Amino acid sequence: MESKIWLSSPHMGGTELQYINQAFDENWIAPLGPNVSGFENDLQSFLKTDKKVGALSSGTSALHLALILAGVSVGDEVICQSLTFSASANPIKYQGATPVFVDSENITFNICPIALEKAIQHRIQLGKTPKAVIAVHLYGMPFQVDKIIEICNKYNIPLIEDAAEALGSFYKNKACGTFGTFAALSFNGNKIITTSGGGAIVASQLNVEKAIFLATQARDNAPYYQHSEIGYNYRMSNICAGIGRGQMHVLSKHVDLRRQVNSFYRDIFKDIRGVTLQSEPDSNYFSNYWLTALTMDSSVTGKTTEALRLSLEKLNIESRPLWKPMHLQPIFAKEPYYGSGVAEKLFNNGLCLPSGSNLKTEDKLRIKTAILNFFESK
Repeated sequence: MESKIWLSSPHMGGTELQYINQAFDENWIAPLGPNVSGFENDLQSFLKTDKKVGALSSGTSALHLALILAGVSVGDEVICQSLTFSASANPIKYQGATPVFVDSENITFNICPIALEKAIQHRIQLGKTPKAVIAVHLYGMPFQVDKIIEICNKYNIPLIEDAAEALGSFYKNKACGTFGTFAALSFNGNKIITTSGGGAIVASQLNVEKAIFLATQARDNAPYYQHSEIGYNYRMSNICAGIGRGQMHVLSKHVDLRRQVNSFYRDIFKDIRGVTLQSEPDSNYFSNYWLTALTMDSSVTGKTTEALRLSLEKLNIESRPLWKPMHLQPIFAKEPYYGSGVAEKLFNNGLCLPSGSNLKTEDKLRIKTAILNFFESK
């Protein structure tokens, strides 16, 4: 069996150990230290924003704190994109609130502006104005930013931007992660850059200061341990932040490499009818193409994405279906949903292909041969 080709594996840049070793040399092994503030500053500089960045233990914790700061509590409702990873929706439940799921559109695969406004209007008619909207830049593709912001502003509902997959993506030359009242980033092992595990919240200075307070067990300013609010152990460690500081040196390079991988797939599929790749709708969109995602019309190809996934799996090549929509998940099956089946169709006919920035030439050759043989087989 040939070596495994992963969907998206960690890709080190070479300078991470310098920051880690410095932390060891200076005995900054405690949860906080200079790498944390340095990483936050590096991220803020990359995002080119006046907002502040707070480094946390995960993207999920960033979303959770964003909901708290948005005032979400027991009995409230929060609108959430249905086609996403469960971490976008789970924090809503942490707060005892109800997720209201909204369908995608075919253009970006992200939250549908039409379905979003219908959901808001209907919830208001029921006397349940949503407390926040969570929109996701799926696989690095920006959602329809202008339209979503316009709708949120129209109904005075804060936008929480899930940019976990979109560091290095831009809309109208502005970085994803800077559009919402709050935004969440992720540095999980499979992301554009990694801190092993970790995330960040992006918001106003006051909100980030409050988020950091809550993320460090909400300890009051006293010489002893006093707590007037419920806190969380959500802060990023100095060691993980050191990895992140090294990764920031190669962030732009990793985005370029992911986009090259996407071009590699476009070349493979250019003559295969019935296969469509998730694509930037126009020049306003710049995707990091964290993962290259496709949909397949089996009535044209005579084949299915599941058959392709299994074929690749036999060759030790990892691929993955698009996210199973949240409103189809057993845990969320009874929650409200607004849409016309686009998310279901994308899930049933979609597949993510190996997209790592560290794919070797021989890896690409194996993938190309496997895909072409699959479509040429009877």
